[in-house]
Amino acid sequence: MVDLLKQNSYGVQDLIRIVKILRSPGGCQWDAAQTHQSIRRNFLEEAYEVAEAIDENSVEHLKEELGDVLLQVVFHASIEEDAGHFDLDQVADGVCRKLIYRHPHVFGDVTVHSTGEILANWEELKKKEKGQATQADAVDAVARTLPALWRAEKVQKKAAKVGFDWPDLSGAMDKLSEETQELKDAIQGQGDIAEELGDLLFAAVNVARFLETDPEDALQAATDKFSARFRLVEQKVLESGRTMDELSLSELDDIWNHIKHASSQG
Repeated sequence: MVDLLKQNSYGVQDLIRIVKILRSPGGCQWDAAQTHQSIRRNFLEEAYEVAEAIDENSVEHLKEELGDVLLQVVFHASIEEDAGHFDLDQVADGVCRKLIYRHPHVFGDVTVHSTGEILANWEELKKKEKGQATQADAVDAVARTLPALWRAEKVQKKAAKVGFDWPDLSGAMDKLSEETQELKDAIQGQGDIAEELGDLLFAAVNVARFLETDPEDALQAATDKFSARFRLVEQKVLESGRTMDELSLSELDDIWNHIKHASSQG
């Protein structure tokens, strides 16, 4: 282990070795005790932090966060290597074979003329590879651990590939209105509120898909906008010498609308 302390730089093989040392007897008790389940959330959080670094357009932050994701990959592979199932090289072997198989226009004799053809080929090869005999199999295979908006969008796209889709945006908008009314009916006791709310959100994702807008990004932007305006409302209230809980909803709404109007004029 001493030579690890003297290195000027480190590579992937060093990372594999360090993780092995940490998880071995005499290493770190915490690292040795971890399982796939105990660090599952860590993996998800690190992946989201990579996305944040991308949004920030920060090269240094991206480098750091990619390293954290790489650590998670190495760590999970190390657990399975100790169990005698597979190691990191076998993980790499699997993804290399997948990439070669799914790019026959690069590694084979298939000719393509557009990125659309490439994506269509990819989907067909993926279905064969995973034994998906029908499009319903492909829909069922969409990961349930995806954020709900992304999962809904992905399911809708797969259904659309076999024509199960509205011909244009108007159909999706009509469905959104229909689901809105059904939620109102459920609130009045004529249906399941949670079910109808889910249907409404699903319909809203469909509208986003027709508008070629990422529903997750749209909701994040709306939440950011609300957060920023809420801060301005609170600032206005505090400047008046009062606190927000001292004002009525109507008064707060008036301030909100004033700020909204000012921002739209700007």
